[in-house]
Amino acid sequence: METLALCLFVQLLLAFGVAGLIWPEKFTSLFGVLMFPWQANDRIIRANGMLAIAVYLVVVATLLFRFL
Repeated sequence: METLALCLFVQLLLAFGVAGLIWPEKFTSLFGVLMFPWQANDRIIRANGMLAIAVYLVVVATLLFRFL
């Protein structure tokens, strides 16, 4: 059951990462709330998207190597 929850979390990371790369202007208001003292811009949102995809790849690789 914990593996299922981790897989769902990882898929959510991938979805938000790709969406942040494709539509950064739609996430500006969300990041404006999350990063209150700093102003959110497209560069920060794209960097977060790339980082989310990188974390996704690391977690998927860890899961694959754990089950092999």
